[in-house]
Amino acid sequence: MIALASRRSDDTLLLPQPYLLFLGDTTEPGYAKTAFGLRDWAGDKCIGELALPAATVTAGLPRMTPAEAKARGARALVIGVANSGGVLSPTWHASLVDALEAGLDIVSGMHVRLAEVPGLAQRAARLGRRLIDIRTPPADIPIATGRKRSGKRLLTVGTDCALGKKYTALALARAFAEQGVDADFRATGQTGIMIAGEGVPMDAVVADFAAGAAEMLSPDAAPDHWDVVEGQGSLLHPSYAGVSLALLHGSQPDVFVVCDQPGRTEMLGTAGYGIPSAEEVIAATLLLGRRTNPAIRCGGLSYDTSRMSEADAFALMARDSERLGLPVADPIRGGAAFDRLVESCLG
Repeated sequence: MIALASRRSDDTLLLPQPYLLFLGDTTEPGYAKTAFGLRDWAGDKCIGELALPAATVTAGLPRMTPAEAKARGARALVIGVANSGGVLSPTWHASLVDALEAGLDIVSGMHVRLAEVPGLAQRAARLGRRLIDIRTPPADIPIATGRKRSGKRLLTVGTDCALGKKYTALALARAFAEQGVDADFRATGQTGIMIAGEGVPMDAVVADFAAGAAEMLSPDAAPDHWDVVEGQGSLLHPSYAGVSLALLHGSQPDVFVVCDQPGRTEMLGTAGYGIPSAEEVIAATLLLGRRTNPAIRCGGLSYDTSRMSEADAFALMARDSERLGLPVADPIRGGAAFDRLVESCLG
């Protein structure tokens, strides 16, 4: 049975939970961001993980077969991979069939639809199982107007893909709420949609409507309300700049936060392209963002320092903060540096 995710009366997604996270044969951690995101932000819904022998990436969850996961209460296999092009590798097909045979639905955020896997839709129909594709945009997206909307907006932007834009937006939205600020996290990718239960998969929207989708995602709101919009790609990425620019123009952010992973030297999935500096990203975002919000400003930087020691991470962030004249923080490490970033964003 092929299905879109069903929805509650408030239009949020109803997905079959809990999940078994599928990592396939992934060897690049950046491509496992769906699994990591669900583990870190919806951990109570994740029972375990399934990976092929060639995989070198793990989410750190118990390894189990689909049958074992089903016996422990899992209701769906979630494809935890977001690879270049959103493809379903032929090496995964047998595992997807095993999941159906074990009694699990399959949830995917890939560009390639589950029904395109040979025989999978027929097998699902025979077993009474669902194939659920998350990366399906709404049908009524308007063309962008550029009209200034009420309310406040924050957009996370990046020096590259898969380096913390979603985590930063989630952490900032949570921090805003903890301070009594009326704020919503606005998901723009498949993982964020699975976490939040709503959103628009921006990279699946026809290009002419992408900025309109961002406008629709962050509509008119109360003057003191914040929409914290999850960024996608990078304005300076040779493959994915288009969706980044559409988000920037359509969301009309009052504030943006630059996300970076110190130590990364080459853009993900694009050999030969180095990582731009924070200064370059800030300059490009200000230049292009002023087209729809002349008052746009940079609130600071968010670093993914998970590969560094705590001492080295905080020392680097302190140095860069002084050099750039902006707060620099790791939202997962938190602390006073993150408090300063939140304060700067709220103005």
